[in-house]
Amino acid sequence: MNTDELTTFFERDLNKLITEIELYKKEENIWRVEKNISNSAGNLTLHLIGNLHTFIGKEIGKTNYFRNRELEFTQNNVPRKELIDSINDTIEMVKKSLAFLTNQELKKEYPILKFTKVETNEYLLVHLISHLTYHLGQINYHRRLIDE
Repeated sequence: MNTDELTTFFERDLNKLITEIELYKKEENIWRVEKNISNSAGNLTLHLIGNLHTFIGKEIGKTNYFRNRELEFTQNNVPRKELIDSINDTIEMVKKSLAFLTNQELKKEYPILKFTKVETNEYLLVHLISHLTYHLGQINYHRRLIDE
């Protein structure tokens, strides 16, 4: 896998995330939780944005991003437009951060220990894509259950 392919997957799924957020008929339902659903689509979106800005932007792209992970799950009622703007900013950050990452650098060790052992940049990026896709599926299901 190369950086162009990885970037394509991130861009595809982040654009799907925008579509999911846009499909909510009632904006307030983006933030709704009930029964055994513990995370709203809004909080999962904030979590994905924070996760990608931390592990791609800060560590690979050398941005000065500071993550407040707790806020990703406690903040509420961020306007839909603001969420979408943040997702678009995340797409641009991913594209910029990965644009200059060579195939050799993909095989190098990721700079921080995220798993039980040191992994490569490529391994971490594939993990981040699967993490994004996992939560994207949750958001899709949340929308169809909550936003009747």
